[in-house]
Amino acid sequence: MSPTVSQPVITWEKLPPDYPLPDDPVDNLNQPLLATALTESLELAGCIQPEMLVGTNFGICATMDGKLVIKAPDWFFVRSALPTNPPQQTRRSYTPNLEGEIPAIVIEFLSETEGGEYSIKSKYPPGKWFFYEKILQVPIYVIFEPNAGWLEVYQLDPSRGYQLQQPDENGRYWIENIGLFLGVWRGTKTNRMGYWLRWWDEAGKLLLWGTERLQKEQQLREKMAQKLRDLGVNPYEIE
Repeated sequence: MSPTVSQPVITWEKLPPDYPLPDDPVDNLNQPLLATALTESLELAGCIQPEMLVGTNFGICATMDGKLVIKAPDWFFVRSALPTNPPQQTRRSYTPNLEGEIPAIVIEFLSETEGGEYSIKSKYPPGKWFFYEKILQVPIYVIFEPNAGWLEVYQLDPSRGYQLQQPDENGRYWIENIGLFLGVWRGTKTNRMGYWLRWWDEAGKLLLWGTERLQKEQQLREKMAQKLRDLGVNPYEIE
């Protein structure tokens, strides 16, 4: 006779104002760069609305059998979150179902320090995988190894848990809840040469970073100036 496995009781309670949040430093200097780059291109493309919440190394809370659980994903995206009260108050943490929707996607960047991204430990404190899959039930869980550039995208199946997804012919993954493709790109940004996670729209157009937009605008200005010169017009004399 197999033993009965009791399911944890999950509740959603607001973090007390005086609760001491851990202030652990990130274990890899690349992680803030990777996370900021993901958010930057979304912002510039107008994909982040006021009701949305994007967090980096920011605590997501749940209460498991009366004990508070806090996990800080390297990056996450919530489609609809309630505003803070008062509105100007700094958000210290986020409790889904109480303060808004479950995150549509959670991303973890692997580093040399084992962070338990694959941990299915169910006892308190639970592993990250268990927390995202069983407690939060995040629809999309992404694990990215920036040094080698490999990417794993898992989609939640209600009956089978996280299922590894296969990329399309371009090596990208369609993220339904954001309406964009996610994939790996190699290049340089902020003096870091290597692999990055990037967004592409439905037509396959890359969402640009700020520096890339400036470069593109400069190239367009130079082309226009050259056309004027070919017509015998000095572009600097045009008011």
